[in-house]
Amino acid sequence: MSELNEECGVAAIYHLSVGETSPLCTAQGREDVSSLVPRMLLDLQNRGQLAAGFTTYSPFRRQLIDTYKEIGSVSEVFNFTKRSRFTDILREYSGRAAIGHVRYATCGRDDRSYAQPFERHHIKKHKWFSFAFNGHLANYDSLKEDLLSDGNTYLARETDTEVIMHYLCAALSPQEEPDLSSLCRSVAKLFDGAYSIVFLNAVGDMFVARDPLGMKPLCYALEGSLFAAASESVALFNLGFSAESVKNVEPGQIILVNENGIRFERFAETMLPAHCFFEWVYFANVASTLDGRSVYLARKNLGEELARQELESNDVIIDEDTIVVPVPDTSKAAADAMAYRLGIPSLEGLIRNRYSGRTFIEGGEFRWKKAQTKYTPLREVLEGKKVFLVEDSIVRSTTMRVLLQRIRDLGHVKELHVRTACPPIIGPCFYGIDMSTYSELFVPQYMCKKSRENWKLTRDIEKKMAADLGADSLRYLPAESIPRAIGLNENQLCQACITGKYPTIWGQKLAQKAFVDYQESQEQIKDTDRLNSSAINEGRCR
Repeated sequence: MSELNEECGVAAIYHLSVGETSPLCTAQGREDVSSLVPRMLLDLQNRGQLAAGFTTYSPFRRQLIDTYKEIGSVSEVFNFTKRSRFTDILREYSGRAAIGHVRYATCGRDDRSYAQPFERHHIKKHKWFSFAFNGHLANYDSLKEDLLSDGNTYLARETDTEVIMHYLCAALSPQEEPDLSSLCRSVAKLFDGAYSIVFLNAVGDMFVARDPLGMKPLCYALEGSLFAAASESVALFNLGFSAESVKNVEPGQIILVNENGIRFERFAETMLPAHCFFEWVYFANVASTLDGRSVYLARKNLGEELARQELESNDVIIDEDTIVVPVPDTSKAAADAMAYRLGIPSLEGLIRNRYSGRTFIEGGEFRWKKAQTKYTPLREVLEGKKVFLVEDSIVRSTTMRVLLQRIRDLGHVKELHVRTACPPIIGPCFYGIDMSTYSELFVPQYMCKKSRENWKLTRDIEKKMAADLGADSLRYLPAESIPRAIGLNENQLCQACITGKYPTIWGQKLAQKAFVDYQESQEQIKDTDRLNSSAINEGRCR
């Protein structure tokens, strides 16, 4: 799963004039929250290591709202190792309210202009705003086309963040007074996809909002005079908020904040949520609780599902030489639970190089080379063992292929059996995960090319996959194990990439088009192979 790319994480914080003064703030005439945002973003670093930034608001400076952002990790951007520079940043951007962002991306990787938050200046204070978001709009191309239909319109970046900014501007344009609820209602009618938004303007008005399906996580807390929100609860827990005060932003809900207090409203109706199941499987920090469900316990339950499946199949004879080895780090909870149920050791036979970075940040060839240095197999643990290698998922298979070869070459294992704590990834994601085509995925090449809905994973297909990867065997979890492990009904989860059922109209359209494109590309490959084969045979005849 280390090949995947999650869009980003967001944070927001506000020191109110009402309520008991929070001990988390440092009094400097007015309460200052600027030092708290980098701490929150550090806890969201698992969601983005490419860029980071924040926008702060203060009525006591010329730049009422001001944005600081750079390419790099949170510690690099905010200069944690250079105390004087870090202090200067906090002093310059001190304020009573702030929003923050950490980012991954598939475009503009090294371009600072793609870093968030995005700030939009205006002579009217309520139209001068900054915002950041987590997710992706499935109808981005359609929205972009509508914007550019006016010949005087220009977009400087290939990103839905800029498109969102312009639609926010359009919704604000007729407003003589700020009405942020109306703003969200307007854009909700246009947007199809996943979006958790944090917003701050030069009046000192803030809102946090979650899309009507609640695809991406978003939570908040209020204690005394301090309000905060973040993509994950761990950022609020580590800030000092009690577990009882941390709550979920509901799908279709907006929380409006200013110095006098907070207000909750609904800007869009939703019948059923569609929470991204990958948050529990991989993306979220294991210490987080999302929509009332513990990430750690979900992964532990997935490991128990793997053990149950192993005991039922009895394919691998378990003896004193059998061990479970997690692929660090997010597979550990599942691996430990599987090993405990099977009554065998769970050992760290792989050590992750903490400084190699995450392989999905890089492109194809470099990703392969980087994967070779990402993990070090421990021969002393692996040699002569029958190994169950537990991984979150196999998406593109780049890292898994390299890893299996290194384990065989350096670990000298007796047998190597791959177990994935997730069903097969059979389709792209159009809601914020970096896998938008069928051709880049590992599984579709084994699917029926005529129908993506009726494809079934069989034992023969798993054997073929295992042979292609270089494993002695490969087993996936069935799709029904996911809602069972998380503790939510399947109709409350977005499982499009493992079921082919997309929860929005534009997701369905894009999936159908992507599948047709994949079918055509496969036919072209076959035609090329036939031509090459004919040419070779003709040459032999001559």
